Amino acid sequence: MTIAADMLTLAREAKKASRVVATLSSQVKDDLLRHMAADLEKATEALLAANERDIVAAHDKRMAAPLIDRLLLDDKRIAAMAEALREVAALPDPVGEITGMWRRPNGLQVGRMRIPLGVIGIIYESRPNVTADAAGLCLKSGNAVILRGGSESLHSNAAIGKLLKGSLEAMGLPSAALQVLATPDRQAMLELLKLEDEIDLIIPRGGEGLIRFVSENSRIPVIKHYKGVCHVFIDADADFEMAERICLNAKVQRPGVCNAMETLLIHKDIAEIFVPRIAGALRQKGVEVRGCPVTREFAPGVEPASEDDWGAEYLELILAVRVVDDLDEAIAHIQQYGSLHTEAIVTRDYASAQRFVREVNSSTVLVNASTRFADGNQLGLGAEIGISTTKLHSFGPMGLEDLTTRKFIVFGEGQIRQ
Repeated sequence: MTIAADMLTLAREAKKASRVVATLSSQVKDDLLRHMAADLEKATEALLAANERDIVAAHDKRMAAPLIDRLLLDDKRIAAMAEALREVAALPDPVGEITGMWRRPNGLQVGRMRIPLGVIGIIYESRPNVTADAAGLCLKSGNAVILRGGSESLHSNAAIGKLLKGSLEAMGLPSAALQVLATPDRQAMLELLKLEDEIDLIIPRGGEGLIRFVSENSRIPVIKHYKGVCHVFIDADADFEMAERICLNAKVQRPGVCNAMETLLIHKDIAEIFVPRIAGALRQKGVEVRGCPVTREFAPGVEPASEDDWGAEYLELILAVRVVDDLDEAIAHIQQYGSLHTEAIVTRDYASAQRFVREVNSSTVLVNASTRFADGNQLGLGAEIGISTTKLHSFGPMGLEDLTTRKFIVFGEGQIRQ
């Protein structure tokens, strides 16, 4: 069979399975996710062995250290994958929820009911935990899912996918509801993107090149999970200890993820004191600081920032720092260079905090907290399918509700339209 025929068969099987999954009770879906979690934990040794093959290949290709970190599985991360599935199982099931009912003058009762989207295709890079998170969220929300990870995580994704498909089969459910592409061939992805009759939504997660490729080639609606050019603005009356703690966490805790801070903005009134303080703290953590002229004036030795730095997603221990005149300039900078992902302000001024929340239209906006909280698990969604930077149909971390749509339901007593 050709790749095109293979992909069509796979998608049709997923479509058929989606009709079964859409009708499952909440209890069955929750039992399935708990079964999957237990199977992941039991297979820790096998999953680590599969991941080791990907890690060795990544080192052979001299991948950057932050990218290898995103690829790495260990006991803790596998346990976190299992726990995320259990947390999703514990969440309310959105399927069948009726969001409002109203009565029309003619006596008709009208409401809207949440229903699954159908078949969701997810194309992603690096992190193998996405395979388990996406499977759990899609199945709990009544959808079938087709997963296409990157070639760098091929063995890890295949091992996780095989395990989770086994969980479906063990419960007598169609394993076609979860498909993991076993080939890194880009042609397979291209063929999938043509199947608008079988696949209802495509979600790409990864770098700029992947997002652009999927958007340009898909006949299926796409929700972009684009790069994270995330900012933290330190306002004039910020608490310096809090600001330093937040900045270090946002940049250093895990620099290779999309919610890590990439640009730090500092109010000019505190620059003379705070710039050398934060530059020194960042350097101690191994961060290369690239700054504007004012930043370099107060922190000698800082590398000069170029225009390209302001829009860069480094995903490593590099940070752009700019001193701004005020809140207006900070917001203008974010509007010009941001990617609609995540922004934070550190301030003790209530009015400034409220303005920042109102006027910064990124998908997650925080006051006095690290950008690292822009995460479905951290925000109470159990897990996330990703962080959407597309305002339609979802914006920000996508959980269960974001994987459904709503249909109108109408109850009558024999009414006819005059």
